[in-house]
Amino acid sequence: MVKILKVIFFAALCSFAAASTAAAEPPAIMQARKYSAGVVVADYFVSEKLDGVRARWNGKQLVSRYGNVFAAPAWFVSNFPRHVLDGELWLGRGKYQQTVSVVSRQKPHEDWRELKFMVFDLPDSPLPFFERYAQMRALGDQSLSPYLNVITQQRIASHSQLMMLLDDVVSRGGEGLMLHHKDALYRPGRTTHLLKVKKLDDAEAIVVAYKAGKGKYSGMVGSLKLRMTNGQEFYVGSGLTNALRADPPALGSVITYRHQGFTDKGLPRFPVYLRQRLVK
Repeated sequence: MVKILKVIFFAALCSFAAASTAAAEPPAIMQARKYSAGVVVADYFVSEKLDGVRARWNGKQLVSRYGNVFAAPAWFVSNFPRHVLDGELWLGRGKYQQTVSVVSRQKPHEDWRELKFMVFDLPDSPLPFFERYAQMRALGDQSLSPYLNVITQQRIASHSQLMMLLDDVVSRGGEGLMLHHKDALYRPGRTTHLLKVKKLDDAEAIVVAYKAGKGKYSGMVGSLKLRMTNGQEFYVGSGLTNALRADPPALGSVITYRHQGFTDKGLPRFPVYLRQRLVK
C-alpha cells in the first residue's frame, strides 16, 4: 500500500513539474516541528505563521520548494536584493487558494501586484537567527521594492503568553505562530530550532475517490475519499464549498485537512477540508 501511495505522489509531482515553464535546483529548506509545552519560549523569536506559498529567492529567480521557477513579472522582483531569501508569497489571511491561483500561472500577469514576498530567513548566512533577523531588517529597510517585506519577529516570555498571542492571531483570521530559536543556524531539514504552533492539527492526504452527494448536494460530490501516508482511508465532506462539490480536486491530487486528534482506529477525528496543496 505504501509503495502504491509513493507512486501516486510521484505521479502528482511529475504532472505539476511537466506543466512548469522552467526548473531550478530544489532548495534545501529548513522545516519546522510541532511546538509542545515545556519548550523554553523565551529562547525563541515568535512570528505569525502565514498561510501562503513558500518560495526561495535565489538572487535571480523565485523558486518553489520543488525547484520550479515561479513566473513572477520582472517588475515584481526588479528591486529584490542579491541575497538568498526564504519567504512566503502571500496575499493575506485566509487567501491561500487565491495565492495559488496567482503563482501557479505559467506567464507573468498583473495579479502579482496584489502579492507580497514575506521574508523570514537568510539561508546562506552563517550567523545565528537573532543576527540573521537584524540582517533581514536592514535589507528590508534598504529595499526599494513595494513587494518585499520582512516578517515581524517578537520575543515572548512564557507559554501562557504564547497561547494568548496564538488566540489573538487566530481570532483575526491567522493560521498560527512560528518560533525561531535565537541561536539557531540555518540547517536544512526538520529541526526543533524551528517550531510551529497551531490550534488544531493539519495533515495531507491523497484524493482516491468521491462519494456522491445526496439531498441538496445531489448531482455533486458529497465527500472526498482520502488516503493517508500509512495507507488508511477516510472520508471528508466538511469544509467543501458548493463550487468544490461541483468541481472537486482531481483524483491523485494532494489536499490539506484539519482535524482534532485521532480515533482509536488511528483515523482523523472531525476532519475538515482546508485546501488543495500546490505541488509545483
